[in-house]
Amino acid sequence: MAESKQRSADNAANQMMDIAAAKGQKVAYDRYEAAGPQCKFGQLGICCRACNMGPCRISTNPEKGAQTGICGATADVIAARNLALRVAVGASAHSDHGRDVVHLLLQTARGKAPGYSIKGPVKLRKLAQEWGIPLEGSNEEIAEKVALTALEDFSRQEGQLRFLDRVPAKMKERWEKMGVTPRGIDREVVSALHSTHMGGSSDAMQLIRNCVRGGLVDGWGGAMIATELSDILFGEPKPLVSEANLGVLKNDMVNILVHGHEPVLSEALVAASQAPEVLSACERVGAKGIQLAGICCTANEILMRHGVPIAGNFLHQEFAMVTGAVELMVVDIQCIFPALRTMAAHYHTKVVSTSSKARFEGFEHIEFDEADAIESAKRILVMAADNYANRAPEKVHIPTDKQPLVAGFTTEGVFDHLGGKYRPSYRPLNNAIIDGRIRGVVGVVGCNTVKAKQDECHLNMVKELLRHDVLVVQTGCSAIACGKAGLLAPEAAELYAGRGLLEVCDAVGLPPCLHLGSCVDNSRILTACIELCREGGLGDDFAELPVAGAAPEWMSDKAITIGFYVVGSGIFTVVGEPLPVEGSPRVTEYLTDGMEKDFGGKFAFERDPIKGAHLIIEHLNAKREALHISPMMYEPRAIETIGTKLSRDFVPAK
Repeated sequence: MAESKQRSADNAANQMMDIAAAKGQKVAYDRYEAAGPQCKFGQLGICCRACNMGPCRISTNPEKGAQTGICGATADVIAARNLALRVAVGASAHSDHGRDVVHLLLQTARGKAPGYSIKGPVKLRKLAQEWGIPLEGSNEEIAEKVALTALEDFSRQEGQLRFLDRVPAKMKERWEKMGVTPRGIDREVVSALHSTHMGGSSDAMQLIRNCVRGGLVDGWGGAMIATELSDILFGEPKPLVSEANLGVLKNDMVNILVHGHEPVLSEALVAASQAPEVLSACERVGAKGIQLAGICCTANEILMRHGVPIAGNFLHQEFAMVTGAVELMVVDIQCIFPALRTMAAHYHTKVVSTSSKARFEGFEHIEFDEADAIESAKRILVMAADNYANRAPEKVHIPTDKQPLVAGFTTEGVFDHLGGKYRPSYRPLNNAIIDGRIRGVVGVVGCNTVKAKQDECHLNMVKELLRHDVLVVQTGCSAIACGKAGLLAPEAAELYAGRGLLEVCDAVGLPPCLHLGSCVDNSRILTACIELCREGGLGDDFAELPVAGAAPEWMSDKAITIGFYVVGSGIFTVVGEPLPVEGSPRVTEYLTDGMEKDFGGKFAFERDPIKGAHLIIEHLNAKREALHISPMMYEPRAIETIGTKLSRDFVPAK
């Protein structure tokens, strides 16, 4: 076996990479190393391909090389234009996800999707009331009106998104002043794309405002619609116990992985997994049953609602195949490696694509039909069961690594978790912050990237925040990283949290990191901030709250878009890899400094996760001081006690 390069903070991942290396199989880290030095012009954001006269590369040295493109575009314009293009792509990805959920809700309400039903009637009626829709009639009749109303936000040409009625008044005033109040979802995406065409906008600051607008239409539009309507259609998540990492795969069961981002098919797979014909197919090949597990954000969707275990995050998609125990991987959209075809060829694993929006050469394609969802799911499950007989026992290496976790937290759930059934309220959380037990709340989210040791940046940042009494909320691959490391279990508070945070976690039995769902569910962080403002005592604007965001290992365009709607909403955000704008000092300075004056939030670029955590801690302290609330009760937990049960002899803060 080849010597381990320890490319991951996850022991199971390193085992799989060692096995792959010994067999001459390539994974993403190998392809990254083989690619050699990456283009510095592209990394700095100053390579322009907006027309076919280029590509044009702008020199960062004023004494050497071109200072403008052929058309005269400066480094500022090129960097801002490239960024606006990526934000538009990210917004379209989340928003198209949201559109599909709306469409399914509409089909379900009209009786044209027999495999689905409305499992969140309370949230349905709450949203209908918020949108001014009469509550007379059946759930299906109300759901049809809600779906049609939601669809209007995609095509809206004038006015504003409906969810902007939730936005604090000060924030809306800033948006109006800056000209970034989002209108229709499709309109903003198209307008942003239009501005990046050759001969389009050559005002760098206007292009950055397009980035903000494109981000806001995602966070307060497409992503929020996806989250709210998924809760209506599939049910509101509740806290539940599950497990994470490759050890969830079973040697004596048919292992099926769901990978991607849309919950539409995965919900049907969960429902069909215990169908008699599926179980009969398993029995026929000598398997004890179906073991569903997830990769990436589809994993988070079915974890949150059904407790289906997580096999891993983004970079685990190849590692899971190397176990030799996966009969079938079913994929939909986003974050799927074309290289899965190559890896699958070394094993018996079948890869099935299901979305008309994402076809892959070499994958078997079964078009998912909402009108025949359960039958489509059964077909895939039986195909996997039949493939169990082709498993090669000598190739099977399932790591024992797995950790228990608690997931299923939502904005609405916090009312009950902290306030209790008798008096559901955000007051206990606000008071814990005001009294100095909790320093603040930070969303640590985002992807994996081969530019870092897998998961390490997430874990180091989160642990540093926890020891400083910061409550961490998470989504996406970051949540999975912390789940695999045991940080999503209530016991983690004893091992990693400072005393103040530990007291809160002990009182209500919560983990110190709360799993809020998939990457589209970052909108739950926005709605939680709304409730912090409504409860009072911490300001009446996101920019006044002791909150922050971070994406230590971001990778995709969606992450850039999320960053812009978080910062545009007034929240300080640290990203690990700098956004691709550093070839333009003016754009860089605006994003990391000047933006705060206009929007209340700004970015910080910091590759070191510990330094990034301390930028956040300093920010939270400044917000607390500005609010004139109590100092912290206790000193931060000592570094040497991390990972061990904490003595109750704490040092009070000076």
